[in-house]
Amino acid sequence: MTPETVRPALRDFCAERLGPDLAARFLRLARPGFALTEAGPGEAAGHSRFGGRAMLEPGTPWPTCDGFPLTLIAVLDTDALAPWLDDVLPAGTGLLNFFSLDTDSEQCDPASYEVALKYLSFDPQLGKVIAARAAHAVETNPPARSSVFDPVPWAATPGFDFPDTWDPAWHALDLGPEADHLAKAMPGQYVEELLTEWSSRPGALVAEDIAFGWPKFPTGSSPMVPWGEDPTTYHHLLQLSGHDEWYLGGDGGWMHWSIPTDALRAGDFSRAIPTPDIW
Repeated sequence: MTPETVRPALRDFCAERLGPDLAARFLRLARPGFALTEAGPGEAAGHSRFGGRAMLEPGTPWPTCDGFPLTLIAVLDTDALAPWLDDVLPAGTGLLNFFSLDTDSEQCDPASYEVALKYLSFDPQLGKVIAARAAHAVETNPPARSSVFDPVPWAATPGFDFPDTWDPAWHALDLGPEADHLAKAMPGQYVEELLTEWSSRPGALVAEDIAFGWPKFPTGSSPMVPWGEDPTTYHHLLQLSGHDEWYLGGDGGWMHWSIPTDALRAGDFSRAIPTPDIW
């Protein structure tokens, strides 16, 4: 399966249900992404994994929040994913290390709660993404008070992803003259009702853990970005639904990391932020 074979099949699938004109406009919302699942022998997508130790270039400082060390949550090997990513990010980006302030796992330092109380859940200080060239990166031991989770290698199944039902990106979609006022008020619902057998579409991503693509928000919200910023100018990096050792929020939640699209294309991961969905 390659992007060149999946795109035409996905186009035909959508055209049968939406008509060719609306399908063509709808497909502009498609983004390449990857369903992440535990890898069997020989299935791992490069160094991609949940947990383990950070893979940083020598001399890279460990990220902190108010001096308190963040915890390495996951690593994505973008070199292994690159054939499906087109021009989403610069060639040779290498490894992306995803960090977060651990306040919920059994390993967390109790002092992390006091740090977290100073910030909103989507404050940039609470999560970092650090890139490292694969040829130079080495496994790096964390400082004291940072949690270390057992590594789970990931297999990455590629496909094309679309916005969550309530994502503001839907409002940029021209539904055409046949759509009534209700459809235009809820474009995501309108299109999804027309797309029968959607889960069986070519290139479907069926997973709760997803790299790139679009974020999913079970609470029916949309990406939480800093006040005054437009969520449609951000690109999704990683979604995690939780693992045995780590989860988000007192009752639960899904963790996301997002980044302004212009920063992603420039390879400036210092501007990546956490965009969680907590319930």
